[in-house]
Amino acid sequence: MSDTMTESVTDISDVHARPELLQVAETVARDKSIERDEVLEAMEQAIEKAGRSKYGHEHDIRARIDRTSGAISLARYVEVVETAEEIENEITQVDLAKAQRKKPDVKPGEFLVDELPPIDFGRIAAQTAKQVIVQKVREAERSRQYDEYKDRVGEIVNGIVKRIEYGNIVVDLGRAEAMLRRDESIPREHANNGDRVRAYIVDVREETRGPQIFLSRTHPDFMAKLFAQEVPEIYDGIIEIKSVARDPGSRAKIAVMSHDSSLDPVGPCIGMRGSRVQAVVGELQGEKIDIIQWSPDPATFIVNALAPAEVAKVVLDEEKNKIEVVVPDDQLSLAIGRRGQNVRLASQLSGWDIDILTEEEESERRTKEFQDRSQNFVEALDVDDVIAHLLVTEGFSSIEEVAFVPVDDLTEIEGFDEEVATELRARARNYLAVRDEELEKRRLELGVDNDMANVAGVTASMMVTLGEAGLKTRDDLADLAGDELIEILGEGSLSLDKANDIIMAARAHWFADEVSADEVSADEVSADEVSADEETADEETADEESADEEAAAEAGAETESTDGEPAAASEPSSENAEPADEEKPVQE
Repeated sequence: MSDTMTESVTDISDVHARPELLQVAETVARDKSIERDEVLEAMEQAIEKAGRSKYGHEHDIRARIDRTSGAISLARYVEVVETAEEIENEITQVDLAKAQRKKPDVKPGEFLVDELPPIDFGRIAAQTAKQVIVQKVREAERSRQYDEYKDRVGEIVNGIVKRIEYGNIVVDLGRAEAMLRRDESIPREHANNGDRVRAYIVDVREETRGPQIFLSRTHPDFMAKLFAQEVPEIYDGIIEIKSVARDPGSRAKIAVMSHDSSLDPVGPCIGMRGSRVQAVVGELQGEKIDIIQWSPDPATFIVNALAPAEVAKVVLDEEKNKIEVVVPDDQLSLAIGRRGQNVRLASQLSGWDIDILTEEEESERRTKEFQDRSQNFVEALDVDDVIAHLLVTEGFSSIEEVAFVPVDDLTEIEGFDEEVATELRARARNYLAVRDEELEKRRLELGVDNDMANVAGVTASMMVTLGEAGLKTRDDLADLAGDELIEILGEGSLSLDKANDIIMAARAHWFADEVSADEVSADEVSADEVSADEETADEETADEESADEEAAAEAGAETESTDGEPAAASEPSSENAEPADEEKPVQE
């Protein structure tokens, strides 16, 4: 039907060849890297808008530019409907009876096409048409840019600085423009119009206005991509970049590993006389780069990441994802770096929280911990310093460990026999019982709800601490976040994962209530369905019984009529039924 309408418009309109329109459309399409038809469609919409301004915005006016000759045709379309009652807009619709007066063979759903004279564009109409064309061409260009670059996120592109707006650099990529924001530029880096820029595509968004392509020169992956361009072994996958940490413009660390056991991963990244790494350093405005060999062992990897500082000892705490690094006193400043730069980059590179201690600080801390634990055993178990020191030396850190450890483990300590071990366990358990009784009494004084004790991971001491903080119910605990719980209980008392597990256990009854409500609703629905089925079955049973009674009544009436007696008006009695049964064989 559309082809028929197009032919009608061409036939009835004034057609004047305008080849210059096609030339303009081709020029604009070539300059903006879009299709010619998109430019012509924008022109058609502009002519339609001008036509509506002249003849009335309520009319359905359509324009068409011939793709071969450039001729412009303008027409008003009126839709044909079956009856007058179906008309919603009297200006753009007409009933079938009126339409057939103009065109006898017209059918519902088709259009009556009225030819309109060509429009003489005035100043305002020409300006409006120009705005429409420019807008549509810009939208087509932005759509083309998005489609071209949406799958190129993570690539490095080269461009030329087109202009600088408030510190943000607009980069001409040839077929598109991109934005390099000030915070994504390397500090103290200055650019001028016409300078060549190499950057990393960090994001591509479809926006109605403003930039769509966003670049970065500070992203860690920008350095990884630069190494992939300079080092063939990385490009081929023989050497893999595991992680990158950057302080843009100052220093960076990159961890690499080799999939070929015979190939050192660090050497190829440096290159002959440092040629490869110097090419990357030059691109990053002199940013110093430490190339580190990656290791699956966290301790070894972190020791490598802290280079050039020397490490004396490493203590891992996997539960807290924390590591303590002990360095010689003269290596402390080198390990920390300027304004903490070295340890911060090593932490970002490895994903571990790193604490730097000197050997003297570590020794003092260990001594203090030893004394505190020994004093705790002396006070709780009522033992002398020698026994307390032996327990701490063997690795015991709490009363709970002594109370519930097997006796055999205690007897393995030099100087401890079975009697001493049993006595120590008994004293530890008595101490815990007294302490728990005191904590329970304190909990009741604070008014902490008993339901909080049912939460997995919550101890009596925790309940007292929470009660002193004003948290007395399970819901109060459930409303907390993990870091808030750690802040109340004290730093180091729990890991963040453990705190989150306690919070989720406290919230379990919330979800249980929702599940119970759903189950109750399902049970009610099932009960209603069962009741409906039972009622239906009862009705069917009653209908069957009524049918059986009617059949029996008819059978009795026929039997009495056969014997020459009048038919009973009511149900036959058992006396009448018995002779009927006896007479059936005789009748046969």
